Amino acid sequence: MKKSKIYTRGGDAGFTSLIGGSRVKKCHLRLNAYGTIDELNANLGLLSSMIDNDKILGEKWLSWIQSRLFDAGAHLAQPNTNNQEPTCLVMQQHVAQLETLIDSIDAQLEPLHSFILPGGCSSAAQCHVCRTICRRAERLIIHLSEEVTINVELLSFINRLSDFLFVYARYLNKINGHKEISWEKDGI
Repeated sequence: MKKSKIYTRGGDAGFTSLIGGSRVKKCHLRLNAYGTIDELNANLGLLSSMIDNDKILGEKWLSWIQSRLFDAGAHLAQPNTNNQEPTCLVMQQHVAQLETLIDSIDAQLEPLHSFILPGGCSSAAQCHVCRTICRRAERLIIHLSEEVTINVELLSFINRLSDFLFVYARYLNKINGHKEISWEKDGI
């Protein structure tokens, strides 16, 4: 098999191809949505590389989430034809799996008594970065859904993913011995 070149020059004029071959500007809302999913996925890869003491969640579950984000990106990269929703491999069962995971992690954490500030150990801080990127992706997908049909399970999955990232950041601080930083109304 001959190796293909990594560059095609097809996007040099500011356009790119969606799945199926239609061309859109690189600043199109659809590209912003799936580009942000890609950014989230890359940051989850960084998070995974930072986790040494939680192999089950750090490797198994983060890898599973990254695969679902590839599925989400593929859904968002497919144009709607005849106003029909494109195929989506993110399903209700994936949302349910995330909810089960959130519940199992949250059961190991102390109840919250105030807002917490992002931070703590480096992996928890990176997890908060992932959470904020996830929220941005969600906003972009919702904006895109005003123009085209978006799979509702995908929206639920992205929403639940940000919840997972919040509790997982708290969990990472706990297992790494870092105290959470509480928000203080008046500062110092």
